[in-house]
Parts: sequence; C-alpha cells; structure tokens
Amino acid sequence: MDDTTRPIDRLLEIMARLRDPQGGCPWDLEQDFSTIAPYTIEEAYEVADAIDRGDLDALKDELGDLLLQVVFHAQMAREQDAFAFDDVAAAISDKMVRRHPHVFGDARFADAEAQTLNWEAIKRAERTAAGEDDHSALAGISRGLPEWQRAVKLQARAARTGFDWPGPEPVIAKLREEIEEVRAEFAHGDVEDNRERLQDEIGDLLFVAANLARHAKVDVGAALRHANHKFERRFRAMETLAEAAGTPLPTLTLEQQEAFWDGAKRLERGQSG
Repeated sequence: MDDTTRPIDRLLEIMARLRDPQGGCPWDLEQDFSTIAPYTIEEAYEVADAIDRGDLDALKDELGDLLLQVVFHAQMAREQDAFAFDDVAAAISDKMVRRHPHVFGDARFADAEAQTLNWEAIKRAERTAAGEDDHSALAGISRGLPEWQRAVKLQARAARTGFDWPGPEPVIAKLREEIEEVRAEFAHGDVEDNRERLQDEIGDLLFVAANLARHAKVDVGAALRHANHKFERRFRAMETLAEAAGTPLPTLTLEQQEAFWDGAKRLERGQSG
C-alpha cells in the first residue's frame, strides 16, 4: 500500500491481511458469517445512536465500523469464491438504478406515494424473477429485522391494501383493550403457570403500541431509544442525589427511592428551563 491507494482499497487490503491464514489475526480467522452477523447489527444501531445524538464525529467513526462489517462479510465470501466487495457494490448500484426509473429513466410519478407503490412493484417483479412464488402483500419482509421494526413493516404493508385503522383514536382504544387483557391474565394467578398466555397478550399489546407509533409517524426504535436515554439519565441523577444524601439506593425502600426519582425529574426540568 502507498499514499496513492484509495481508502476503500486500503481497507480491503487490511481485511484480507487480517484473514490471511499465514500471519493473520487469530480472532478474525475464527469468524464466519454467523458469528459476525451480531456485530453487524450492533454497528448499525451505533450509527443510529450517533445520528440520534447529533454527533457527526461519532457518526463518521460508526459508519466506518459499519463499513468494516460489509468488508468483513465480502472478504469471507471471496474466500469461498461466492462474491467479492466489488460484486456487492455493483449489485446495489444496479438495484438503485433499476428501482429509480424516474431518476435514471423516463418514468414519471405524481408524488412520493405513487413512487413508493412503483418501488414495491419493482421489488415484487424482482422476487418473481428470482423464482419466489409468494405473492402476498406481506412478501419480502425480512425475518431478520428487529421484531418492533418488522411489526411496523407488516402493518404498513397491510395498510396499503386498505386494512388499517382510519386514525390514532381506534388504535388507542385497542391499546386500552389489550392492556385490560394483560391485566386479566395477571389476575388469573401465578405468572409461571400463565407465562404462555401472558407472552401472547403482551405481544399483542406491543404490536398495537407499534401501530400507534406508525399512525403518529414516530419511529418506534427512536422513541424507545429516547425512553431508554431518559430513564438512564434520570436514574443516574437519582443515584447521585441519594449518594449526596448519604443514603445509597439499595438501602432505601421503594417509596424512598421514588422520592429521589421525583427529585431527579425536578432537577432535570430546572436545568431545561
């Protein structure tokens, strides 16, 4: 490698070196597609987190980490004579041109909704050409997605057929109904004996909550990340307040802990305005 090497070529060469049986990295050499997949998912979430925090320096680093995952998978595939990184880049380039006939061809659409419908039609044609015979409106939704994301995609696809609530109010009513069903299952007795029914009803509750987020045009993942960040921020503040008072949280009753929780919320409101 020299100073004129393109950064992507340098990265590909580094990955090949790491996977070289003669002198490569033992850890990298032990990996396969299945062991690397969780890291790929994790890095995608790290990208989303950097975006959520508005940290562009972190975003640059996290995008690099995510790119490394693509390079890692491509290198393993190249070793099996399946495909290489250039094939990955060529395939996505061809797909983008094919799926944007209004940009790279003569197609014209009245609005974004019409363009989205055409996008889905192109994807169906691609699946048919690949030999898939699933013609359901739900065809092609990956089972590898986080379940909350898959729930929203299932609901959105069904909505395109007209199978959807007309607005948020019926969804809220359904959410209340599902909460009551969960409450009823808890009332039946021992949780261990009723775990399967509770799982079913809580699943329904979460599915409807995801649908409510879709109607609100709120990204479920972003909403949950915000909730997680808020909880962590307040809990840490609560720990600090309790420690300053000389009363570590584990020594307190729940009622006493909640008093510190309320204090953390008041402190947060004061800092915000």
